[in-house]
Amino acid sequence: MHAAAAAPLPAYDEKTDAVLLYSSTDVAVVSVDKIRTTVREAYKILRPDGRKLGKVHVYFNPQRKIKSLHGWCIPASGKDFEVKDKDSTEIALELMGAELIDDTKYRVIDIPASDPGNVIGYEYEVEEKPFFLQDIWEFQESDPVRESHYSLQLPAGWEYKASWMNHAEVKPTEAGSNSWHWTVTDVEAIRHEPAMPAFRGIAGQLVITLFPAGGKAPSGFAEWQDLGKWVNALLAGRGDASPEIKQQVASLTAGKSTQLEKMQAIAHFVQHEIRYVAIELGIGGWQPHPAAEVYAHRYGDCKDKALLMRSMLKEIGVDSFQVAINTRRGAILASTPPHNYGFNHNIIAVKLPDGMNDPSLVATVQHPKLGKILFFDPTDEMTPFGQIRGSLQANYALLVMPDGGELLALPQQPSAMNGIERTGKLALNDKGMLTGQIKETRLGERASSERWALRSVTKNEDRIKPIESLLSGSLSNFQITHAVILNLNVTDQPFGFDYTFQSPEYAKNVGGLLLVRPRVLGVKAEGFLETKEPRRFPIEFEGPVRDTDNFEITIPAGYQVDEVPAPVDADYGFASYHSKIEVKSNVIDYTRTFEVKELSVPTVRAEDLRKLYRIIASDERNNVVLKAAAK
Repeated sequence: MHAAAAAPLPAYDEKTDAVLLYSSTDVAVVSVDKIRTTVREAYKILRPDGRKLGKVHVYFNPQRKIKSLHGWCIPASGKDFEVKDKDSTEIALELMGAELIDDTKYRVIDIPASDPGNVIGYEYEVEEKPFFLQDIWEFQESDPVRESHYSLQLPAGWEYKASWMNHAEVKPTEAGSNSWHWTVTDVEAIRHEPAMPAFRGIAGQLVITLFPAGGKAPSGFAEWQDLGKWVNALLAGRGDASPEIKQQVASLTAGKSTQLEKMQAIAHFVQHEIRYVAIELGIGGWQPHPAAEVYAHRYGDCKDKALLMRSMLKEIGVDSFQVAINTRRGAILASTPPHNYGFNHNIIAVKLPDGMNDPSLVATVQHPKLGKILFFDPTDEMTPFGQIRGSLQANYALLVMPDGGELLALPQQPSAMNGIERTGKLALNDKGMLTGQIKETRLGERASSERWALRSVTKNEDRIKPIESLLSGSLSNFQITHAVILNLNVTDQPFGFDYTFQSPEYAKNVGGLLLVRPRVLGVKAEGFLETKEPRRFPIEFEGPVRDTDNFEITIPAGYQVDEVPAPVDADYGFASYHSKIEVKSNVIDYTRTFEVKELSVPTVRAEDLRKLYRIIASDERNNVVLKAAAK
């Protein structure tokens, strides 16, 4: 630490809170059941927000023991500080959402004087009984890195495979008998950008796969197929249907004349009758509970619900498969090396019976071995059977088949399946007040997001909050006079708002002219690209979308249209925007369409997206000019 603290540093900008001066990760493989790892890191704190690095968390669980933990501070002036093992505290993992039980805990040390200008460091050693024979070196982070090292010591006869992600390959140096050492230097920080891909999908990492003497181990993943086999071993026998499951399936499918109706009934049951509750102890982070237990308890996490639905589908003669995915598109790519660190969610793939071509089944791909398969998320209560939400679309996932795993891309649904169709019949008086009715139909995630927000709302006055929020974003003054919500709990039907409102002084009187903004409601323009710094990472849209607005505004008697903004036609391939205004007698008819067609915009096209948003913003500000009609 003293050597690192004394080394000269390059100049860093005002957004750099700290710099990682030195990092080393030393991995010693003792056997298939024991791996020892020692980590040493030293940071220089540059700005007040860097103080958070002085609180060091090291996780442990029944498979991972902390052997030692120490911390130090080298102040810019004065004596060094030391934090010893006995000064650490133990805290439980902060559970989020529906997580109920997790056996992971943390040992924590607070390094004193973690102030700007000072250097803080820590060292810990852990001993682990691994579930699988892989390790990952994550050497790029949100702070710049001056020097980072990784060493690997293997028993005699063992081998390894090194796979680099988001970084050029670095050749190791031999550090002794069956020992290797890697070094990277001057790794730039990854700073947050709005709508950027998942951190894991862009950060530099090294995946190390281990092979014991004699060849591959069942828990070593040289190929995606190997990971699929490992998952299959965890699933073995757990999907068997209990008598109670069989009876429930019979009850759900009684009177259903088609396989599709039976599948829909099962999907609805697992979505809505099995609560999402996560109990993850030991291997439970990867292995689902038996389907019989999940059904009996009426709760489970994503992999539990997926396995239960697969068990129930099997009872009606439909095969399905477990699918591991990351809910952040971009965390796993086609080029990602086989590893088990990038997945955080489980869904299923359903092998559709031959000849089943119902138009509601859109989240499908044609698989060379399995035929037509449909992806579905039993955890997602708001997305009906046949569809998947936007974050899963055009995303890579591990399909677990009987003979192993395969990485494949999930389908992208048509943009017309996710959107808002908003129509307004409005009238303007000579005082500038706008009154009228808005009808809004929402599909896909545009619908599910509203249903989710309103799922626990019981008071009628609170159910119009989304309408109030929409109006307040577009109108300076308004009053809702009537509102109705349509199909709140019917997820296979479009969700809707139907309301009337009035907005005093909507039109502005300027020198006897009335200025009327034809785009009454809704904002499509975004400003997150309006920065001085160039964009570093691709832009990820939430999903394909097609929103349309049509506002008809009757102008007051005694006025006529004097000036109309020109139509807008902007199409950049990944997204498009079109608007036009027509005057029909005494009615201003404004229509526009905003469509997202590709879900990822590469960095080189960020400027095109900024141009598109500027075009949209300009159109959203445009006014129609009214003047008094000649007498």
